[in-house]
Amino acid sequence: MSVMKMSARAEYALRGCIEMARAGKLTSTAEDIAQAHRISRKFLQNILGDLRRAGYVRSSSSRGGGYRLALPADQISVADILRAIDGPLVCVNGVDPNALRHPEAVEALTTLWIAIGARVRAVLEDVSLHDLATGRLPLLMPELADEPGRGPSSALTG
Repeated sequence: MSVMKMSARAEYALRGCIEMARAGKLTSTAEDIAQAHRISRKFLQNILGDLRRAGYVRSSSSRGGGYRLALPADQISVADILRAIDGPLVCVNGVDPNALRHPEAVEALTTLWIAIGARVRAVLEDVSLHDLATGRLPLLMPELADEPGRGPSSALTG
């Protein structure tokens, strides 16, 4: 099962988007973002290209050009960016939990996977790039982050 495994590409996409959110209408170069986050510029450019094709980033090739968000930062959720880079947020053996069909004896698994997917989506859709750029997460985030058992081996890996 893949319950919220985040790829390096997704993490770097979020870092780049946070930089662009902080820059507002100004453009950020891939070089500046890559240096600030110790990311390969070429790797980052590929990620930014994917975000551009998904409609979340604009690029300018004019002198001094770079990248900026295509929409206001408060209109782009973390879920949007993760889906654009890695696809579905939650899947079980490569299948959306809503499409699973378990035998009756273990049917409760389907309900569990759907519930986990709903919780993950709710959290990630509730946080915008603006929230991350300003450090002002929705009220629920600190409460969830302080739950007992959180850490490297907690239920939601990530």
